[in-house]
Amino acid sequence: MKELQLPLVRLTPEQEAFRHEVRSFLDEERKKGTFATHADSWLSGYSAEFSKMLGKRGWIGMTWPKEYGGSERSAIDRYILTEELLAAGAPVASHWFADRQSGPLLLNLGTEEQKDFFLPKITKGECFFSIGLSEPNSGSDLASLKTRAEKVEGGWVVNGMKTWTSGAHHSHYMITLCRTSPQDEKRRHDGMSQLIIDLSAEGVSIRPIQFLTGEHHFNEVFLENVFVPDNRVIGEVGNGWKQGMLELAYERSGPERILSTFPLLQEAQRLLTEQQDQKGLAEVAKLNARLWSLRNMSIGVAQMLEGGKDVALAASLVKDLGTLFEQSVAEAVRLLLPMRPSVTAERLLDRLMAESVLHGPGFTIRGGTTEILRGIVAKGVASA
Repeated sequence: MKELQLPLVRLTPEQEAFRHEVRSFLDEERKKGTFATHADSWLSGYSAEFSKMLGKRGWIGMTWPKEYGGSERSAIDRYILTEELLAAGAPVASHWFADRQSGPLLLNLGTEEQKDFFLPKITKGECFFSIGLSEPNSGSDLASLKTRAEKVEGGWVVNGMKTWTSGAHHSHYMITLCRTSPQDEKRRHDGMSQLIIDLSAEGVSIRPIQFLTGEHHFNEVFLENVFVPDNRVIGEVGNGWKQGMLELAYERSGPERILSTFPLLQEAQRLLTEQQDQKGLAEVAKLNARLWSLRNMSIGVAQMLEGGKDVALAASLVKDLGTLFEQSVAEAVRLLLPMRPSVTAERLLDRLMAESVLHGPGFTIRGGTTEILRGIVAKGVASA
């Protein structure tokens, strides 16, 4: 049986000082009315202006080389920043995917032209990306995807459809997994490639899929004879599946997999403390203990990523346990405090509860369904 060990990370005094710097910035901006706290803000909190503010401070692409606009800081520094942004419920959705996975993918596999063109724009908070994976009949089984790209002079013509595409209506580009060779039933993962599609290009149309809250985050993206030039192919033609799986390592292990409902937990703890409700605080303490364990696992994966280690198994485990925890927070808080949940409520607790409950069904789907993740974990621990 394969042993899984995650490193124990201890923050340095400099890193603790950086945390206080970020927290002070967020407290100040919240007092100014720059943003209001929301649950699940990394998925639904869009603000191009706030992203530009972070870009000016060097807080987007902060681990990337300086030659591409980065700050060359550690993965742990980025983790600290991410924790504080999510804990505050700040509106970070606009640049989220570009910072978390599209940029690192381009750093690893992109051409110099691609790096020079895209990465500085991303770090300034001026270029946003979406990820084109799922299709109507190819959700968890991505090997069955039908979106195809046919070679033509100077590039590719893409036809197909992507669904559940986060933030496509706000994004400038979409990294799209598509078939560039006919499907071979014996080797179903072969013949796929990753293309960067300009979402303003002719032939691209975007249709909203609304949350239960009425918010618009997910989308259907239709691609009809969309031309993609050769210089927008990422990595090797035909190697898209392996490249996409590498990209998912960045997606599945971050603090966003454990902190989507943290603002609700924090507000509940504040109210229970005011009421001196010892029994309620004891229940919150149990949630905090689970959260701390998951946080140590998650930051351990960040340390492994910085060391270039394979984190597929660890990231899948963190994502599975983390999203289940996120859902459990709303259920626990519901039993601890009287409330009238509503997304338009003036009282913070009522609004955060409504957001947490109504966003909750998506937690165990996005970034890989629970069933797929457990399959990865089962195969990983069983391998020699």
